[in-house]
Amino acid sequence: MRDDEITPSPLAYDLLRYKRETTRFQILVEIAEHQPSIRQLEIAEKLSLTPQAISEYMRTLVKEGYISAEGRGRYSVTYKGIELIENNAEAIESYARHVRRDVVHQVVTWAAIADSDLKKGDAVGLYMKNGWLYAGKKPQTAMGKVAADAAKGDDAGIIRLAGIIEHTEGKIKVAKVPRIERGGSLKIDTKKAAEAAAEADFVGAIGLEAYLALKKSGITPDMFYGAREGVIEAAFHGLNCLLLIVDEELTDFLKRLEASGLSYSLSDLVKK
Repeated sequence: MRDDEITPSPLAYDLLRYKRETTRFQILVEIAEHQPSIRQLEIAEKLSLTPQAISEYMRTLVKEGYISAEGRGRYSVTYKGIELIENNAEAIESYARHVRRDVVHQVVTWAAIADSDLKKGDAVGLYMKNGWLYAGKKPQTAMGKVAADAAKGDDAGIIRLAGIIEHTEGKIKVAKVPRIERGGSLKIDTKKAAEAAAEADFVGAIGLEAYLALKKSGITPDMFYGAREGVIEAAFHGLNCLLLIVDEELTDFLKRLEASGLSYSLSDLVKK
């Protein structure tokens, strides 16, 4: 195993190996998406199972505490069920990332920025710089071949990649912003926020209060819509990130960070 190789959760293999576990997960997701009015026939058709099989699965899920029955045709996912959905989703995501990063790269053509004029067949080294993948003639820990001529600054196709791209993941600094009921952006020390942003390569905001806290600090965030995943991807690409997040979203985001394995810290930007 390479040093940077992702180890998928054993839960992911169970989901892929055992149809029963996969079906339970799919049923839970369907219930969570359409609760509380659930049509077992629709779930059966979507999963290519009989209504009787769906009914049996749901009885078991109720018995085990993953869903609750609230009357005829009315079900809802319990907190225990939500935890199972999240754990399974994170396991699948971890496995998919392992496939993309550790398996597929062996057979695909990589795109990199040419740091000089490159010719087809040139041996090139690949390296990360400011979150971007570059290819150049200087030897690196990962080497490949140029698939076609590329001018400096163009995207170059790199094939036959061998070795490990030298790469350090970025760190994420997380600061919570109170909901509007608790003062919102007015509670944030704009000087501290500006200083924290100045130390970051990438700044994101989750929640209107967080976005306005940055704006009042003279900072335009790099990402607002989709900032949760954007910050994580930026950190995976080596950028140090700052994320201001409305407090009610903090717990779920920290769980996502724990699952990703990225390094993070909490920062207090609230006025004293």
